[in-house]
Parts: sequence; structure tokens; C-alpha cells
Amino acid sequence: MLKFSGKGSITTCDGVTRRDFLQVGALGAIGLTMAKFAALQAMGATNPKDDKACIMIFNLGAPSQIDTWDMKPNAPSEIRGPFKPIRTNNPDIQISEIFPLHAKIADKFSLVRSCYHTAAAVHDTGHQMMQTGRLFTGGIITPHAGCALEFLKGRRNELPAHVLLPEPMGPTGGNMPHGQEGGFLGKAYDPFVLNSDPSKKDFKVPDLLPPTEIGEVRLERRRELRDVVDDAVRNFEANPSAQLMDTNFASAYRLMTSTKAREAFDLTKEPLKVRERYGMTRFGQSCLLARRLVEAGVRFVTINTFITVFGEITWDIHGSKPFTSIAGMKDIVAPMYDQGYSALIEDLHQRGLLDNTMVCNLAEFGRTPKVNPAGGRDHWPQCWTMYFAGGGVKGGRIVGKSDEIGAYPAERPVSPAEIVATIYHSLGLDLTTHLPGPQGRPFSLVDYGTQAIKELF
Repeated sequence: MLKFSGKGSITTCDGVTRRDFLQVGALGAIGLTMAKFAALQAMGATNPKDDKACIMIFNLGAPSQIDTWDMKPNAPSEIRGPFKPIRTNNPDIQISEIFPLHAKIADKFSLVRSCYHTAAAVHDTGHQMMQTGRLFTGGIITPHAGCALEFLKGRRNELPAHVLLPEPMGPTGGNMPHGQEGGFLGKAYDPFVLNSDPSKKDFKVPDLLPPTEIGEVRLERRRELRDVVDDAVRNFEANPSAQLMDTNFASAYRLMTSTKAREAFDLTKEPLKVRERYGMTRFGQSCLLARRLVEAGVRFVTINTFITVFGEITWDIHGSKPFTSIAGMKDIVAPMYDQGYSALIEDLHQRGLLDNTMVCNLAEFGRTPKVNPAGGRDHWPQCWTMYFAGGGVKGGRIVGKSDEIGAYPAERPVSPAEIVATIYHSLGLDLTTHLPGPQGRPFSLVDYGTQAIKELF
């Protein structure tokens, strides 16, 4: 993160200082350099017809496949758990009774029940692979899919190309990178991070609010400097004032002074009944904000269902304290998740946005088939379920199959790289594309030969 609230200041030759208008706390390295902006304009990357988008919901903590979307009602009790399957509006799909609202929209999403990976059964490694397609080795941090998208396609307007809600992943026990950054592409391609709970009554986005202490004189200086920035975009090399400003500073200024950006992040623009439909929870309001951002032109939104597995009840259902049991998941986690997700899918569909917006629900691994003595399930990367809606995905399908106890793929094993390739495919990216990797070496977007899950489309 860059901070523009330090004591020092830099003055342009026009006498305008950074402190005069950027006293707003921490600003994300949102990454639109002037040279990059000009290049993207020349390439037509800001074409308004380029309306593909993605909302990645990352279920940090990892839901149990057996208690959610791949139930085993005929297995022994120590396998099948306490929940019963229910019918959905698609006769081919049954899911857990803890998701009654999901059951009403099962024709909109498709399940992949044979996901697996072979890395260590720790949260961090799964976070890396599921968001970037690769396990980090040799000191190479691969960029998040949304960061790679911004590098390749840029932003559509003054809003960031990739926004992360409500804040980055925190500690999950492994002390390793989680894969939610620009990686080897550089900090300029990190997502714009909200770092605020949108369910709070006083929710604001500090980076979009002019400080109250700034008077008319300073505001006028902002306007003058904005003219400098605009002129710099048109003719960067010929403008000595603009050359004194670093590119992230110019990008942050554009965002902060954007009425469109301010309105996109303003949840008070939504009727109360709409907000309540999503649920007045952190996750529910993050889903609503994601819809608003996509509608405003943001290409990629990442929602962390939870921030850490410590200090709050999550999908990490080991059973023993401080974690919850399988039964506890029903009362604490499932209701807010069921409400927020179903409202998002219905809202996108009703607004005509779902066809061009993929909503993918990912997790770092699954849970052990057998219930442990504490009444929970432990880490299990050998098999689990993820699901997709929109963005060209045909709903109501099941891809892959687990064995009789949900322990291993029985049909069509699906790797993390294939999941990320599916996201890229939905966004219209060529999977043979290369990124400029470490030391300038070409780095393939996905592993050579990796394909999207074609059965979903």
C-alpha cells in the first residue's frame, strides 16, 4: 500500500503540493501509469463494449464438500454428517438443507465436484493455487487472476480494474503469501483494497473523500492539478509539471476526484429493501458492493467471505474451540452466505449482467470425509467442490464426481490451474498469452496445455 499522509511534501513547479489535496490516509497502489494509460487508449483497451467481468468469492477456511454441495446420504453417519439433502429447482442437483436459497437458483450455477490438489494441506498454499493457478516456488509470486487481467486489458474508466473486498486475507497459520497481489507484475497491479466493512452504518471509502479541513483555496489547487494530470495524459513527455508526479499519485488523484467512483462505492444509493435482501452482514454488503462495481465498469472483484481463520467463526470447522463444529456452521456461517450469494445471482440476472459476469465460488481445499471426535472435519485437499455461474457458464450442470465418501475424484479430476484457466476463458483471454515474468522472462498465463473446464460452457 502507498500512503499519501506522511509529513513530507513534494511541490510541483506550479506550487501545488501533494499534502494540499492528498491527506486521506492509505491509498492502494492502483496502478494506472500515464504511459500505460496512453498505451491502453491506443490499444482500445477502454472500449466500453468490452464488458466481461468476474466476481470471485473466496470461501476462506474451506467449506466441507460433504455438508454442502456433494452430500453422501447413503454413507455411514460418521461420513454423511448431520445434514440432509434437499431438492433444488434443477432435478439433477441436490444440495444441503443449510442452503435453501441456493436451492431456488440451482439452474443458474454449475458444480465441479472433483477438484483436488497435491500440495500441503495448509490454507496458504491453497489460497495461492486457487487464485493464481500456481503454487509459489523459488521465490516467484504469481499474480492474482484479477491482477493479470488488469495488466492485459487495463481499466475501462477511472475506476480500478480489480477491487478486493472487504480487505486482504489475514493470518491463516502458514505465514506465506496468499496470492492476492500483483506478484511479479509489480505493486502497480495490486488490487484496490477497500479495507472497510461495508455493513457498518458509517461505512465510507476514505480514499474517495476530500478531507474536511481542506478549504476552497486548496480545492481550487486540486482542480488546477487535475488539469495538469489531464494534460499529462495527452502529452506526457512535453509536460514538465507532470513529470514531477509519480504515476501512482496521478492514478490515486483520478480515483479520488471521480464522481463515478464515489457513487459506485456509495451503498446509500441502494434502497434499504435491496440492502436487506443481500443481508446486513459484511459478506452480504460486499456482494451488493461487488454488483455495483461491476455495473460501474470494474472488471474484477474479489470477495473474501472471511479474513482469517482466527478470531471469527468460518468454514474452518475443526470442531474444537476456537473453531466451530459442523452443526455450528449451520447456525452461524450458512445463513449469511446463502442470503448474500443468492441475492447477488438474482440481482445480476435481473439487471442483465449475469451473462457477461462470471461468479466463481472457490476455496483452498475440502474437509475430511470422516467427522473427527470434536464433531468437525479437518483439512482435505484430495477432493472438494467449487461452483460457477454466469460469464458464459451454463447453469444446472455437474462436472466430475467424487467417490462414495467424497474422499477422491472418481471422474474428471480438476486441478487449480484448470479453475483459473476457466476464469480467464470466461473473461475472453487467450490462454497462450505470456506475462513478463521475473528477470523479464516470458511467463505463461496458465501452465502449458492447461484448458478451461469446457463442460461448463
